[in-house]
This record gives sequence, C-alpha cells and structure tokens, in this order.
Amino acid sequence: MRRALLIMLAYSLFFLSAVLALQKAAAPESSFVPPVTDAVPREVRALWVVRTSLTSPESIIEMVRRAREAEFTDLVVQVRGRGDAYYNSRWEPRAAELAGTSKDFDPLALVISQAHAAGIKVHAWINTFLVANARELPGSREHVIYKHPDWLAVPKAIGFELYKGNPRSSTYFNRLISFAAGGGEELEGLYLSPAHPAAREEIYGIWMDVLERYDVDGMHFDYIRYPNPQFDYSRTSLERFRGELEKTLDIRERARLARLAEDDPLVYAAAYPDRYAQFQRDQVTDLVERVYTGVKARKPRVIVSAAVWANDEDAYSARFQDWKLWLRQGILDVVCPMAYSKNTETFTSQIENAVTSAAERDGAQVWAGISAWRQPVEGSLEKISAAREAGAGGFILFSYDSTVKVSENNPEGDYLLRVRDALKSKPVMAAD
Repeated sequence: MRRALLIMLAYSLFFLSAVLALQKAAAPESSFVPPVTDAVPREVRALWVVRTSLTSPESIIEMVRRAREAEFTDLVVQVRGRGDAYYNSRWEPRAAELAGTSKDFDPLALVISQAHAAGIKVHAWINTFLVANARELPGSREHVIYKHPDWLAVPKAIGFELYKGNPRSSTYFNRLISFAAGGGEELEGLYLSPAHPAAREEIYGIWMDVLERYDVDGMHFDYIRYPNPQFDYSRTSLERFRGELEKTLDIRERARLARLAEDDPLVYAAAYPDRYAQFQRDQVTDLVERVYTGVKARKPRVIVSAAVWANDEDAYSARFQDWKLWLRQGILDVVCPMAYSKNTETFTSQIENAVTSAAERDGAQVWAGISAWRQPVEGSLEKISAAREAGAGGFILFSYDSTVKVSENNPEGDYLLRVRDALKSKPVMAAD
C-alpha cells in the first residue's frame, strides 16, 4: 500500500512539472512587465479648460489631441460654469450652449474616455458659489436662481431693503439683478449664499453626483469664496450669525442689540464686524471640509484641488477664503494660486508663500496658476521656471482656450507646442 502511494506521488510531481514547463515555453519572454517606479515625482503640467471648448465632440477630441501633443499631464475641465451642467446632471439643467447637440453627447464622459486613452488625467472643475451672469440670465426655469432665489447672496448696500422682502417676488429678484449688473469687475454675477444650509447641501450633492458617476482623477473647486467684502447680508446669513452670536453675549448686551435690531437688522454684523467676517470664513471652510470628507470616503484616490486667490491676505480678509487653513487642516490636496500677475517677482512671492503653507502638511501640493492669456510664451516660461525653483509640484495654465487662439501674445496659435519644446530643453531636475 505504501509503495503504491509513493508511485502515485511520483507520477503527480512529474505531471505538474511537465505542465509548468509547457506554460513557460508558451509564454513570450516580453509578457513580464516590471513595475514602474518614479525616483522623482512627476511634474504636473495642467490646463484649465473653459466650458466653451466642451460644446461638441469635435472640439473635445481636438482639445485632448492638442494637450497630448504638447505633453500636458492633466486637464481641469469646467463642467459647471454658471449653475448649469456640461455632463449628465441629476440636479441642474443642461448648459444652454449644448442646445442642438445629441442628448447622448456627454462632454465630461467624452473628455474622460479620450484623455485616459491618451494617458492624461481629468479633473472636474466646478464653479461653486457663482451661478449666473447678471447681464445674461439663464434661460431654463429649472435654474437655481429661479427655483431658489432665497439662496442668493445679498450685498450690504441693499441688505436692509431686502431683509423683509419676499425672495419670491419680482421686486426682490429684480433688485438683486440690477445691483449685480452694475457691479463691475468686483462682481461677476449672482452668487449663492455660503451661509444658506440648503444651498450648501445642493453643492455637496452636485459634487457627489459627478464623483459617483464619472471616472474622474480629481475634483476642482473654483469660486469657493465670497465675491467681495460687501457680501453676504442675506436674511439667512444675518439670522444665523445672530443666533450664534447671542449664545456668547450677556443678557444686557443681548437686550440692547435686540432693541436696535427692530430698526436695523444688520446691527449684529455691524457691532461685531470681525466676528461676522470669521463667521463667513467658517461657512466656506465648512463646505470645503464636508466635500473633501465625502470625496475621500467614496474614492480616496481622487484629488481635491482648488483655484484660490493668490494674495492670501486679500483672500482671507476680502473673499473670506482661508485656503491656508484648508491646507493645515488637511481638507485640500492641491492648492492652485491664481498668480496671474505678469510681474515675475510678484508671481514668485505668491507661489513661495503657497509652497511654504503646503509644506506644513505632508502630501499637499501647489500647482502654480499662470496667466497664459495675458502674456507671451516667454512670460509663462519664466514663471514656470520660477515655480519650479520655489518648489511647486507643477503648473496650470489659464487657459487652454486662449493658447489655441491666434492673438497678439500668440501670433502663430502654437503656444502649447512652444511651451513643450522649451520644457524639453529644461527638464525637471531631481532635488538634492
């Protein structure tokens, strides 16, 4: 019995070795691909792609082709411009600029399929609080400004006037529109109030909608701020601040302010301006934190980035955008300072400041935002070099669209190729 078992074991071993030998002989030598290891982290070479380049399959295919030819690594594509969608949204109306295109045409899906096939990463760029141009109102009645006018931010100049008004009335709505239309460069249009809980919930839902249904490599905040220091004095913002403030006041002070508020609902913000400013910063930060947490819970690999005001003091005091805090708290992976000055010294100072802030948290990066639309290639290249020396993880040009148009700064329309060729002659050097 024992001898029979030994014979069977010997046959089994012989059979197994024969099978392994045949498999080895059949497999081509090139089938083994060693893992890729980068001794030096790659430099991100990104493009902000404005929604006007996402209006047809042809323009998207051409955009990806150009980006690949110019050896860019990342595309940050604007899929929410003014409270509308350049993707198949569950919550917001399809962009008017897509009218006449097939309902099967999904700009974001096409960008992802084309870019991934070319080895390029895709980040969904979402304009956050800015939702409409005041001089060109949305046509769809499903737009947020018509469905929820009470969510809109109100400037201080008309805060008293609108406090007791009915947001559903044409008088209230038209007053906001006329003010925004005359706001000049300091007011791009109509903003949602960062203090309105329902508005923040809507924005969170938009982010999660894109994240869950598209194979994005990153998600990108823009207009994640107040428009200027004169906002927001909407009833919701004032009442929420009053509720938080009163918890910290003694009985006498509460009574005094309550009497004054009968005639002036802005009195709490006026009496405690620094605390109101911090309240507003907290509204923006709370949304960033909630979105970041939601993204990482669902898809930890997805990068969360933000275009921010490059002058951090102005961002903090006038836009209520505390992006340095976001880096310290670990609720942002990449900060993209919009360092749009043509002056290289100013640009360098702003990028160095951002790099220093990012260094306080392991893994945080800075992508230097460069104003390609307002300077020739030589100016952008000078700033790319400065960003490298400052320790930025990469750069991002604003915008793809301007670099492919013939202009005074781009007479041959070959801006991207000239950037590529120049960078080939000055590759990224490994850090000492």
